[in-house]
Amino acid sequence: MKTYKHLWDKFISMENLELAAKKAVRSKKNKPETRLFLEHKQEFLIKLQQMLIDGKFNTSNYKIRRIFEPKERLIYILPLYPDHIVHHALINILGPIWQSSFIRDSYACVPGKGLHKASVEIMKFVRRNKYVLQCDIRKFYPSINHDVMFNIIKKKIADKRLLSVLHNIIWSCGGETNLPIGNLTSQWMGNVYMNELDHFVKEKLRCRDYIRYCDDFCLFADDKNTLHEYEKKLKVFLYDNLKLVFSKSNIRVVSDGIPFIGYRHFKKFILLRRYGAKKLKKSILNIAIHKDKSNLAQGRLAAYYGWTKWCCSYNFLTDICSRAKRICPKTGAFIKNNLLKNN
Repeated sequence: MKTYKHLWDKFISMENLELAAKKAVRSKKNKPETRLFLEHKQEFLIKLQQMLIDGKFNTSNYKIRRIFEPKERLIYILPLYPDHIVHHALINILGPIWQSSFIRDSYACVPGKGLHKASVEIMKFVRRNKYVLQCDIRKFYPSINHDVMFNIIKKKIADKRLLSVLHNIIWSCGGETNLPIGNLTSQWMGNVYMNELDHFVKEKLRCRDYIRYCDDFCLFADDKNTLHEYEKKLKVFLYDNLKLVFSKSNIRVVSDGIPFIGYRHFKKFILLRRYGAKKLKKSILNIAIHKDKSNLAQGRLAAYYGWTKWCCSYNFLTDICSRAKRICPKTGAFIKNNLLKNN
């Protein structure tokens, strides 16, 4: 395996820090801390560069927010400066290196891939297999072991100063486990962590049809016994090598539909998952109830349109628009124009 030793100068270069800052402030320009940073950007970046050179960078204290979407999660929030800029600067350098080792069947947090390309791929597997082993990991990010994570990173990254920065980030919330949800670096490191599983599935189990999105993954076959064998070997590999366990692992008949990445995939069509459809319906009707025609509401409807256009949703959306129109005719028309604009 190729290792990379001389990355530090690229990482701390002003060109890289300026690119990182540009990415970090994107979509945050109205926040007070962003405005302050932009007013004194050059001064802040010079100070950050010197901080890194002197080895004085330390992860800031986290603000923790609890959310329920749909299950309870803790979101860890860091300030724009210096943390978000350092994280983007790291990924500018390490992202292409890590991505080169990913298999083609990994779709989360990979530039040029994402939900919809994963959906297209899983439909190919649904159409040519009878059964699927569907798995996900129990409390994935909180369960990631720091020592295991750092040892995986050291397989490819051998620059000691860069490893020191990564070590600080990995252990930033204390304890033996947990990559904080909310960090850009956590998204990438989670993929690097599960890349070990990807290579095991493709190279040791020799599973032809496999797909993973973050900690959710599916293995397909025409024989149930094959999938039972996969399941046993996966449990052992995950525990022994990654210190992870399943939250669930089910063998399903493909013709019953595969719930994955927000959709239910059948051989001839795709539907929204029940929970997602229920949540979307509630959110849209709340827009009608509050007679909300703001830019924020329009943005939410645009996001819903982008989500639903990839599946069979016309009748479902038409019914919601009719209900919204009964609640408030003007807002209902606004909702319909944004949700059914190309139908």
